Amino acid sequence: MIKIKSQEEIEKMRVAGRLVAQTLEAVVASIIPGKTRTIDLDILAEYLITEHGGTPSFKGYNGYPASICTSVNEEVVHGIPGDRILQPGDIVGLDLGAIVNGYHGDSTVTAPVGEVSDEAKNLLKVTRESLFKGIEMAKAGNRIGDIAHAIQVYAESRGYSIVRELVGHGIGSRMHEDPQVPNYGKPGHGEVLRPGMTLAIEPMVNVGDYRVKQLSDGWTYITKDRKLSAHFEHTVVITDGKPEILTLRREEGARQ
Repeated sequence: MIKIKSQEEIEKMRVAGRLVAQTLEAVVASIIPGKTRTIDLDILAEYLITEHGGTPSFKGYNGYPASICTSVNEEVVHGIPGDRILQPGDIVGLDLGAIVNGYHGDSTVTAPVGEVSDEAKNLLKVTRESLFKGIEMAKAGNRIGDIAHAIQVYAESRGYSIVRELVGHGIGSRMHEDPQVPNYGKPGHGEVLRPGMTLAIEPMVNVGDYRVKQLSDGWTYITKDRKLSAHFEHTVVITDGKPEILTLRREEGARQ
């Protein structure tokens, strides 16, 4: 069942979204190539979220052991922070959620670690742009399939593949709500978008084949061909006009 949020609920999600965006900015800025461990990023994120009155959405969720997900290179999503040191040339997906006053914000950025290859730079650019192509279609009267199709067409037209086993989702008082938001599909299909719907849109884009597999830790997904993958995500609210991005970071300010 899809829940239409009241203005009071949306305001609570704005607060959660701002905290998520600010925390991600700080986490990305803290990365020192060759020195920073992924667990260091988790410790910082949890500290910042709790210091500002929030609770990490992920920690303890279905047994997940950390406050953020750190997915490096061929890791697609749900990488568990640990002692791995981020090396120059890596890319790291930082997926982070926070609860404030009972409502969630959820966002992901994939960050370069120092100077990265042209292949990695282009992957990050295309994945980021595919997210915004999807967000552009998140308008009242459109359908979920319009978001999905826009993401798929943009990424695939540039020679990349879209992960199909993992999708975006509704979000609100629960981290995962209806509807599912795939990153591939047909325009004009799926649920009709209505003002007050809140969605986490999150393309996952691969350099090689779209297929993924889950590791034995029960969480981390990697590309089957071990080629690079990137992941970007924003929480948005459907309005009567342009969609509002609740997790927009300062570097993206012109996008709103």
